[in-house]
Amino acid sequence: MNRVLQTICVVSLLPAFANAQEAASFKADIAPILINNCLACHGPKKAEGGYRVDTFERFLREGDSGAAAITAANHDESESLRRIKSEDEFERMPLEGEPLSAEEVTLLEKWITEGAKYDSDDPKAPLATIVPAPTHPVPPATYPRSVPITAVAFNPDGSQVVTGGYHEVVLWNTADGSLFKRIQNVGQRTFALRFSKDGQHLVAAGGAPGRLGEARIFNATSGELVSVVGTTSDVVLDVQFNPAGDRLAVAGADSSIRIYEFPAGNLIRTISSHSDWIMAIAWDNEGKRLASGSRDKTAKLFDVETGELLVTYSGHNNPVKGVTFHPDNNQIYTAGGDNKVHWWNSADAKKVGELALGGEVYKLEKIGGMITTSSADKTIRQIDAATQKEIRNYGGHADWTLSSSFHEGTKRIVGGAFDGAVKIWNTEDGAEVLSFVAAPGVK
Repeated sequence: MNRVLQTICVVSLLPAFANAQEAASFKADIAPILINNCLACHGPKKAEGGYRVDTFERFLREGDSGAAAITAANHDESESLRRIKSEDEFERMPLEGEPLSAEEVTLLEKWITEGAKYDSDDPKAPLATIVPAPTHPVPPATYPRSVPITAVAFNPDGSQVVTGGYHEVVLWNTADGSLFKRIQNVGQRTFALRFSKDGQHLVAAGGAPGRLGEARIFNATSGELVSVVGTTSDVVLDVQFNPAGDRLAVAGADSSIRIYEFPAGNLIRTISSHSDWIMAIAWDNEGKRLASGSRDKTAKLFDVETGELLVTYSGHNNPVKGVTFHPDNNQIYTAGGDNKVHWWNSADAKKVGELALGGEVYKLEKIGGMITTSSADKTIRQIDAATQKEIRNYGGHADWTLSSSFHEGTKRIVGGAFDGAVKIWNTEDGAEVLSFVAAPGVK
């Protein structure tokens, strides 16, 4: 139950402590304590002492010692509570971390005394999926320094560019780079930004590494939070709308893809086939198949209706960080740690060709007939999706480019870099038309 020591601030999921006269709630009071203090060392990827706390059902199981973590109505036989209350620093949990507060300990005792009851639907559901959506910290009024631009997108009419910030997403005027609007109550980091097909909603996907992942859906005009989907115990790395705009696929570091009705938010299907983070996903042009790229060095293709795995491509031999479809639906583009864009047949996963870049490729974005790439060679590249030919190379960034997007109406390309710089180019002549640092208060 060791705390994660990070150099960056993390999302706060502190529970609203139950009134002394009210029953303690597992989902509202106890689960946030476990997520904040215990999950890092007792989760699905690491289970010290044989104990796991990532689900209620797992939390009640015995560890390697044979002692039950929780025994309803019995403090003395609840091993986790005993270790939490221990005064021996080598035994007390969290190890090497600050002890739980008196309020948190009291709440755990109260919940055990009341019978250690579960008050959600599925005891096997990950804790992150049952806790109330947190209210995230307010971002700084002015940033002390820039932040990496891991997500960027044009708004529907191209008048603004949206970038991920620190606990917010920020809209900037494309005419002069001035700040237009700040949308707050967002996870610590944002890795994907998408507008709905009708332009009414903005989806910001991200979270806090090792703690929380989610896709937050906002009213694109007012910035009001509409709903939260895809909640998981690690960051969400990509979200994609199907061509009809009525389905939203969410994927990330928990190695799963979840498909939701949009905007209702009902979960339709969960696909689990990768063995590591899913870095990118893409719908085919008919909305019948989903392709994915993973840190497990493979790309996969799934049938959306059944969740069946159709083919696996293993040609990169490196993490796959970008994926999209050819306009004819018969080939798939993938890119990643081998510094190349590959294209391969969707029917049999046989490689057809490749395009070498000068560094690791972070993302592929296809809008209309154009694919844009962002990579460690500090450039944004524009590729014709039908012919695989590079149209233009957009340079000028001083650091790795992490994100990019193309706007068909204005014929502009935007690229975001690790150093916080955002650049916009005119695709008709390749000229740079705007450059600014996407961090409020930083020049």
